[in-house]
Formats: sequence, C-alpha cells, structure tokens
Amino acid sequence: MKLIKRTILIILILTTITILFRGCFYRHLITYKSIGSRTNYSLTNEKLVDYINANTNKKADSNIENSIKTALSITSKQLNFTAEKNDNDPNKLITSKKAHCVGYASFFATTCNYILIKNNLAQTWIAKPQVGQLYFLGSNMHQYFNSSFFKDHDFVTIENKTTAEIFAVDPTVNDYLCIDFINYSK
Repeated sequence: MKLIKRTILIILILTTITILFRGCFYRHLITYKSIGSRTNYSLTNEKLVDYINANTNKKADSNIENSIKTALSITSKQLNFTAEKNDNDPNKLITSKKAHCVGYASFFATTCNYILIKNNLAQTWIAKPQVGQLYFLGSNMHQYFNSSFFKDHDFVTIENKTTAEIFAVDPTVNDYLCIDFINYSK
C-alpha cells in the first residue's frame, strides 16, 4: 500500500512539473528550421480589423513580446484546427474560423503585423510566415510520415529589421499547449 501511494505521488509530481514547465521542455526538445516562406497577406477585411481592435489595448504597447502574445491570443480565440483543405487568407478565415497550420501562421502574421503598426513597432519589426520542419532532439520528425499533410509545418518568425533579432512562434502549438515562443534555428 505504501509503494502504491509513493508511486501515485511521484506520478502526480512529475505530471505537475511537466505541465508547469511544458514550454521549457518543448523548447529544449523541439527545434524549428525554415525551408521557405509563405505569402504575407495584407489586412483588407474590416471585420478582421474590428476584431483585432476589439481585442487589443486602446493605447500603444511598445513591448514586442506583449505585441506577439496579444496576436497569439487573438489567433487562438478566432481559429479552430482542421485537417481539411481550407482557405489560408486571414481575410477569409475571420469568417470560416477553421484552419490548419498554414492558415494559423498566415492569420497570426497578418494580425501581428497589424498590431505592430498599431503599436508603432512596424518600422523595426515584421512577422513572416515560414514553411518549416520540426526536429526532435536533432532528428527531423517529418521523415517518419508518408502523408503529404506531415511533409512540413508552418510557423512564424518576428524579425527585427535592424538588429536581425528573431522571435519565433507556432500559433497552432500555442492554441493547444499554450506555448508562446519556440526554438528556431536558421
């Protein structure tokens, strides 16, 4: 009986640690590498502009990380994941609300770029959708899948135009695991 209680306690402690530090574990285990870029859509839909404005602070926030986290939150609230073929244009996704990783990345990048303009950060920073591959402990995970759906994975880099500093995010992973920043390697 004592052994069972200890085992359950250890499992609970390990589960709690894993949940609390999931972002740290994820960044240490998974690395994203870009193999190309995707279209960076212009924001043309007034409904999307209104949605972003309704979900952001009225006053400008000059902190880049806060701007990124706000765009992640807006993306997560708006989209639901689907493996089906769908639009990738954020101006259409505001209505359809269903996307796979390509749609998530394009919606986030467009939203983030609008927030950067709104926060007077667009002269310095730009969000770019990337086509990439994920590496688990240095091994390309995509080689283990035969489906064309798993041949690559989209994410977004937010790059400083002056210093070349880069933040990387995966809006799809953020939606499901609440992990904001990811490990990116050129």
